[in-house]
Amino acid sequence: MTVPGDGPPPKAGRREWTALAVLMLPTMLTMLDIGVLFLALPELTAALSVSASEQLWITDAYGFLIAGFLVTMGTLGDRIGRRRLLLIGAAAFGVVSVIAAYSSSAEMLIASRALLGIAGATIVPSTLALVMGMFRDPAQRGVAISVWSAALTAGVALGPVLGGVLLHWFWWGSAFLVAVPVMVVLLVTGRRLLPEFANPGAGRLDPLSVVLSLAALLPFVYGVKEIARVGWQFLPLAAAAIGLLFGLAFVLRQRRLAEPLLDLRLFAIRAVSAALVIGLLVAAVQAGTGFLVAQHLQLVEGLSPLNAGLWVLVPTLALIIGIFLSQAVGHLVRPAYLIASGAVIAAVGMVVLTQVGPETGLAVLLIGFTGVYFGVSPVGPLVAQVVVPSAPPEKAGSASSLQSTGGELGVALGIALLGSVGAAVYRAGVDVPPELAGTEAGEASGETLAGALASAGELSPPIADGLVDSARQAFVAGLNTTATICAVAFLGLTVLALTTLRHLPSRAAASKR
Repeated sequence: MTVPGDGPPPKAGRREWTALAVLMLPTMLTMLDIGVLFLALPELTAALSVSASEQLWITDAYGFLIAGFLVTMGTLGDRIGRRRLLLIGAAAFGVVSVIAAYSSSAEMLIASRALLGIAGATIVPSTLALVMGMFRDPAQRGVAISVWSAALTAGVALGPVLGGVLLHWFWWGSAFLVAVPVMVVLLVTGRRLLPEFANPGAGRLDPLSVVLSLAALLPFVYGVKEIARVGWQFLPLAAAAIGLLFGLAFVLRQRRLAEPLLDLRLFAIRAVSAALVIGLLVAAVQAGTGFLVAQHLQLVEGLSPLNAGLWVLVPTLALIIGIFLSQAVGHLVRPAYLIASGAVIAAVGMVVLTQVGPETGLAVLLIGFTGVYFGVSPVGPLVAQVVVPSAPPEKAGSASSLQSTGGELGVALGIALLGSVGAAVYRAGVDVPPELAGTEAGEASGETLAGALASAGELSPPIADGLVDSARQAFVAGLNTTATICAVAFLGLTVLALTTLRHLPSRAAASKR
């Protein structure tokens, strides 16, 4: 690892900027792989007989395993070399993507998604660490980190778009195969373009901390999902409680270790903790809402995957425009005011989504969803610019790992929790015909809107129409409920940003200090 000497840090040249462009592909892909299945869920449900709970695990297993292993892989990359770990992870990601594409059951697909999550966990911290290593000049590093963060944010938004385009011409497995050429490009160019950074004195990996983190996360999420599905029964309550207990054990162990897996002492820095919470919650709301909207476009509005994906381009373009505008305005405006303004816009968008109904048409949905995406656009790059500089220089790596973990965990939690809320409202509201009582079709109709639409094809027209109308009303009620929750959350984020980040200067003011 090159140690910088005295004097100003060296400027990055064409090679470093080219390497950044290459790194953006796998960085975007790790987030894109979450949303790329949103529009494939109806087809998946029919092809693999997927239940509502399995739908959520198919989308969530990937995100939760990424979040669970991010810090672990960051520490491992410090020890064996960040480029080496990135290339190993890229090869594994490509191979497992092929396995996922040809899964023959829901269980096989969930397992493949979990393995993809572990492989993906090598990519996010490695790309960020390489970016920070290649760009030593503070101004250039700020731009590079903003580009990296924008790639993550855009990946979430572009996933459904790409999924819709692929599903128009191919089967659902093609959503996974898109990763293969990206990883091939990285493997071919990585050794030539990317420098190697390693720290032989990096902290030792603590296996028990890894086990405790996963033992906290997975039972808790399972419990929440099952509570939404079956109510306040003993087994899901016990699972959630076990997860919380392991979470407490994880926190206590990190406080005792001289070299913790996750340096929780960084949360004592107000700007760091506030920015991480804001980033996590915004990622959760963005991903959870996108999960429901993607299904609404197909199952309620009746759009094809291609048309649904093309309509999602509208909020996606608003997100990209918002990112560039916020970077320009952010040079002169304090981060707190920019984040708070965006949160208010997003809250208004969520209020519009509460007015969506089966008969309101596509315009109301798109106006609300576009407002949400435009409102959240400043958050990703600004959180990256707040977290790392606010931490002590010797803790910059830990701070960046926390930021990555928070974003990935937020995406997975958003799909799990908001998806569970939507599913619970659906189950409570759908009216399954007596003719389907006790049958597999009746159970499928009570679980998901996709199941109800499939079952309706086997019924007489009057009964089928009643089931479809009831199921669509119930699904929209779930979307309205989650939008209400998210609107309140965004108003809370507004207050949080103004009270905790107000002291941070704009980039122009900071550069004069």
